[in-house]
Amino acid sequence: MDWVNAIVQGILLGGLYALFAAGLSLIFGVMRLVNIAHGDFIVLAAFLGLTITTTLGLSPLVALALVVPVMAAIGYVLQRGILNRTLGEDILPPLMVTFGLSVIIQNGLLEIYSADPQKMSAGSLETASLSLPGDLNVGVLPILMFVVAVAVIAGLQWIFYRSSLGRAFRAVSDNQDIAQLMGLNKAHVFGMAMALSLAVVGIAGVFLGIRTSFDPSIGPGRLIFGFEAVIIGGLGNLWGTLVGGIILGVSQNIGAQINPGWQLLAGHLAFLFVLAVRPRGLFPRID
Repeated sequence: MDWVNAIVQGILLGGLYALFAAGLSLIFGVMRLVNIAHGDFIVLAAFLGLTITTTLGLSPLVALALVVPVMAAIGYVLQRGILNRTLGEDILPPLMVTFGLSVIIQNGLLEIYSADPQKMSAGSLETASLSLPGDLNVGVLPILMFVVAVAVIAGLQWIFYRSSLGRAFRAVSDNQDIAQLMGLNKAHVFGMAMALSLAVVGIAGVFLGIRTSFDPSIGPGRLIFGFEAVIIGGLGNLWGTLVGGIILGVSQNIGAQINPGWQLLAGHLAFLFVLAVRPRGLFPRID
């Protein structure tokens, strides 16, 4: 039964990893941009949620109503003001700029909040659980995170393939010059893509802050989890990202079940195995 519990908990953990990865997958699919600062934006969202909850006395889930639009606004301004200027045939400039943003965010958070670990309190939600057949107890919070992850990815999928904004995303992704000639403002479209990406980051950051402690230095680790989930699932495939997150979460929990010290190693080994067998991921997007 311990093994079944490890798999179930790993699946639910995969929902959080999918939230880490969904924004990465979106902006890569639209702009072919790899955001090195993505993990630090997750931590920034967690600290923003912490500040809102402590200042206004709101619960973290209510604070999402403020965190998400603020992070979306940051994403739009960042893309329009800085990142659009770096996009082109050479992938190095945006990588360098986002690396610089990562350093700035980490040091800025360190100055403001110090290096002490922080955590958001969600009250009874953190300890509430459901009893399942077979003497399994599953936390309500992990279930909520997984359901939200599925809803977010379903929403992004709908936006991408069923809305006018999604048609704009696909148009500029296929051919930026022709999209411009057809009247699309690619700078605005890219800004909206980054806004949507950081809106998802806002959700991921708040759930991270509820689930575990965090500090300004953990961004690169969340970035790695996000990258691995994206690559396992297939670059640019949103539902593949969810599958990648689940595979990563289950692998980590099985590794921890064998030996507590093997948790992270097992996830990395699963990533390397998929990369060796399917270099483009399990469900690569077909252009």
